Amino acid sequence: MVVTVIGLLRFGFSLVFGITVSSLFAGISPTRENRRSTVFLCVLFLVCQTASWWLFGLDLTSKLYPVIIHLPLIVIFSLYYKRPWLISAASVLSGYLCCQTPRWAGFLAGAILKSRLADHIFYIAAIFLFYYFLKTYVAGSVRQLMEKSCKSCLLLGGVPLFYYLFDYITTIYTDVLYSGAEWAVQFMPSMISIFYFVFVILYYAETQKQAALQRERDMLDAQFRVAQTEFASLRQLQNNAAAYRHDMRHHFSLLQGLAAEEHIEEIKEYLRTAQSDMDAITPTRFCENETVNLILSAFAARAAHAEILLTVEAHLPDALPFSDTELCSLLSNALENAVLACESISECGKRRISLRIYSKNTKLCIDIRNSYQTEPVFYESLPVAKEQGHGFGTKSMVHIVEKHGGVFQFSVKDGWFIFQATA
Repeated sequence: MVVTVIGLLRFGFSLVFGITVSSLFAGISPTRENRRSTVFLCVLFLVCQTASWWLFGLDLTSKLYPVIIHLPLIVIFSLYYKRPWLISAASVLSGYLCCQTPRWAGFLAGAILKSRLADHIFYIAAIFLFYYFLKTYVAGSVRQLMEKSCKSCLLLGGVPLFYYLFDYITTIYTDVLYSGAEWAVQFMPSMISIFYFVFVILYYAETQKQAALQRERDMLDAQFRVAQTEFASLRQLQNNAAAYRHDMRHHFSLLQGLAAEEHIEEIKEYLRTAQSDMDAITPTRFCENETVNLILSAFAARAAHAEILLTVEAHLPDALPFSDTELCSLLSNALENAVLACESISECGKRRISLRIYSKNTKLCIDIRNSYQTEPVFYESLPVAKEQGHGFGTKSMVHIVEKHGGVFQFSVKDGWFIFQATA
């Protein structure tokens, strides 16, 4: 009598364990309302299970479990808790698989002590311990992996699904496994080995992908640091120009002295030198924004040195929703790519860059066009760098535009390579 009562309690605890573990894996938020609804579900299914035992007996109830417990639970997770169908199914199947460990603990204790009662008691004790372990160390990881992608969810649900089908076919609906059929004995080890190698392949691919992303992030960080350094250099040029202007009184004093002594040729030479020095350190003023002026001045000088015709139309206010380093990285990378493309053109007369940059409705609008020698190749709407280790500047530009909720486009039209962005 005691063994029967404890056995019935065992099935009740098993049901509650399966429901709560499935809820953890499904990612159902542990709010007060959800806790109440989970308790209600446990009571409801316990009543259904007990009624089925009373009407049909234990053996038939076990066979009806997929219909009276598992399938309704998947439907409730999906419709009431608004969880995706795939995650709901994988969670319920995983919860069923988790019942295997307490079952094995109970079986082992029963075999050692040669007692059916020990089997039930150790099974119930193992349920509490295993639930704590799953909730503390496993559920969070499983939940994140399931929500990561459909492929990840299918991979996680694959083993529980095959075990579920195997268990019901070979032990509940038939006794094939206990009869010692060779195919049944070999089935689960074979499936485990298959899933192991599939997991190894997918895990390796994922680690390679993560490593590539990390390398890319490192390169983008390096690009950003270069932009910061470049901007600091430009700012220093501006400071030098300010200092030079501040020292103009000294130059005037020297010129007055030379003029008093009528050294006309020395005055002319001194003025030529001073003019050259001023041109070298004074940024050209393109618009009201100082940062953009500094960047455009630097690239205007570089374009002139490379015999590239650079035309600039800039209408920007002093304040923009970008940091100085972001502006420097965005414009410097775009103009750097344009200059490099033009430098590869053999005929100097065909080296052309056109830049339009303006503000509209508090948005920064950029249109940069350059001529090219070889037509660019695109992959996923981005130009592909031909040299190894290049192309990170383009990705840095895209990252900055998307960071500010903007849109961008790379295109080729009428002999121009065009980069357009609004952010």
